[in-house]
Amino acid sequence: MRCTPNRSRTLTRAVTAVLSTTLVVTGCSGPATRSPHPAVGSHETSPAAGRIALKGAVNVRDLGGYRTDDGKQLRYGVVFRGDALGKLTPADLTAVSKLGLGSVVDFRLPLEVRTDGADRLPEGVSAVALPIDDTGLYERTTAAIGSRDPAAQQKALGHGLGAATMRRIYRTFVTEAGARRQFARVLASVADGKGLPLLFHCTSGKDRTGWMSYVLLRAAGVPARTAEADYLLSNGIRRTADMRTREGLRKSGIMRDPQLIVPLQEVRKDYLGAALTEAGRRYGSFGAYLTKGLGLDVGTLRRLRARLLR
Repeated sequence: MRCTPNRSRTLTRAVTAVLSTTLVVTGCSGPATRSPHPAVGSHETSPAAGRIALKGAVNVRDLGGYRTDDGKQLRYGVVFRGDALGKLTPADLTAVSKLGLGSVVDFRLPLEVRTDGADRLPEGVSAVALPIDDTGLYERTTAAIGSRDPAAQQKALGHGLGAATMRRIYRTFVTEAGARRQFARVLASVADGKGLPLLFHCTSGKDRTGWMSYVLLRAAGVPARTAEADYLLSNGIRRTADMRTREGLRKSGIMRDPQLIVPLQEVRKDYLGAALTEAGRRYGSFGAYLTKGLGLDVGTLRRLRARLLR
């Protein structure tokens, strides 16, 4: 049966929720608050580390506070990571304006922006579009889930295919020249002090944004285990919103088995590992990935650390 335009738009909005964390989360109202990272000298993280509580975005965090191997600390208020900002409330905008952002980098593809909405930003903040290809995940997932066909959904996402797709996407963060170019541009901007304070984000703030955050932290000298812990924080932060999304898909009849989308909603060590393994295979080491893969020279990396650390 052919969908009417209204029904098609309704399906699209419902399915978009699968790949977006712009849901209202109970307990995240009021002005932005920033939970500090752990005490000086600790490399461990807490589930609320650096998080800025907003109603219209779930996963916005300050990357400041982490310690490097040589005991230095990332400055607060310089670089932030987040999810899509198209659903910020007026109160959120007021709160975000207090962060003093100079620029917001959006890794989303044009289709994601059209579907989920352009960022809502405080006046004077520069919007920088640096789209990174998701190898068609967004479009394929939307089509499969929007079909309402359990067999089609199982074929697209079942039997480990969802997780396999995510690992493949993470490898492209390293293999695709376009992705490397966009990640490198963010690091170079930070090193040169352009548009700071800077926030970067994708749709859900966990994959493209998660890799960017990991790379930035490692480039600054933060230990691998700490950068990985920051990456994995998204699971705890997003848990309530993701559960609500799955329940909504089940109740609406769009999905008989919404657990199929869990691999798409989560971040996992083996996803991150897929990118790191690819970086090692192609360049020999993570450091060589920074210099050869991203084209960052020693001077740029030195300026990056000087800009970020105290």
